[in-house]
Amino acid sequence: MSGVTSRPIGFEAALRQTLALAIPLPTERQPLSETLGRTLAEDVTATTDLPRFAASERDGYALDPAALVGPPPYRLRLAGSQRTGAAAARLVPGTAARLFTGAPMPNGAQAVVMQEEALLDGDFITVQTAPAVGAHVRRRGEDLTCGGLALARGTRIGPGALSWLAMLGRTEVEVSARPRVAILPNGDELRPLGATLGEGQIHEANALALAALARQAGAQARTLPIAPDTLTAVERAISNALASCDLLVTVGGVSVGDHDLVRPALEALGVTLSFWRVAIKPGKPLALGQLGEKRILCLPGNPASALVTFGLFGCPLLRASQGDAQPTPLALPARLETATSRSSEREHFLRVTLGVRDGALWAQPLPQQAAGAAMSLAGSDGLARLPIGDGVLAVGAPVSVFRWSDF
Repeated sequence: MSGVTSRPIGFEAALRQTLALAIPLPTERQPLSETLGRTLAEDVTATTDLPRFAASERDGYALDPAALVGPPPYRLRLAGSQRTGAAAARLVPGTAARLFTGAPMPNGAQAVVMQEEALLDGDFITVQTAPAVGAHVRRRGEDLTCGGLALARGTRIGPGALSWLAMLGRTEVEVSARPRVAILPNGDELRPLGATLGEGQIHEANALALAALARQAGAQARTLPIAPDTLTAVERAISNALASCDLLVTVGGVSVGDHDLVRPALEALGVTLSFWRVAIKPGKPLALGQLGEKRILCLPGNPASALVTFGLFGCPLLRASQGDAQPTPLALPARLETATSRSSEREHFLRVTLGVRDGALWAQPLPQQAAGAAMSLAGSDGLARLPIGDGVLAVGAPVSVFRWSDF
């Protein structure tokens, strides 16, 4: 503990140290229905060509363009049809076959004429323009050939990946286990949700939001009873929580006041700290530690500070522990809607609303940016990152934006 400097470290340095503490979790085999938001722990390869057969992309008529000779219009006899879900028939040379979207291409057919581009007259069709070979045909193996890499280890499974895995015929896949997160609020002023408040008391509101963000990052999250402001109580609560979690998140009591007891409690338990304070706003009093295979992230108690710091550090740590190839949120380029002052000492993560104008993403800072201002959390779409510097960033200045939905 004594080796940790009291001087705040920079955001990038703190993030690097956070990701370096990620411990790979065990893997488990799960049915596809249980894998949304999980991280693949295996490379998935195709066991067949996809598509498995050449198929029509449109309702229409299958034919061989070589049969259309001379000047248009072209008149061909209909010789049967090709059903979806049936084996490919053989096209009678010099004829056309009726078929619908998704049906296999008849053997010998090289193109599809859409039904709206053909005139049906009894058992004949008339075509004004000869289609190119391959027109409106999905070729066998067009998406992926047998043995090809379908999804790489470290992929976060979304709805599109689920659909793709189902097309591959997979019923289950190997994924990383969900990190177990315990959230421990502390402070004598806090009361549980629904409790009657006395003078100087407030409802504990951070744990619920932090648990939601942790679940969004793929974790199992539970909230613990509020720890009172005594060293014995905080130390006992931390020790008990570490017995059954991978990441303990403490909320409050992380600064340097007389009632900020998290650091001495961690010291008594033998926790090794990576850093204690980061040069960001909100959220300067922030700490990350380890005890064996356990990780401890200590957040400030103000609502904006707690949620912002957990998004910036806690979510990437959880995703990295699951082997996610992209543990940090995508930084989107945006422009400032309002001129905004910078800090010469700390990076500022502004709560902003987002909109698109003239083909660009614009970030509008919300009016109340104080660390305890919860209303701006409710109304924000994400965080705009303002670099350290002097002076004011003008309207239209470029900034990076992290959306809450991407943490």
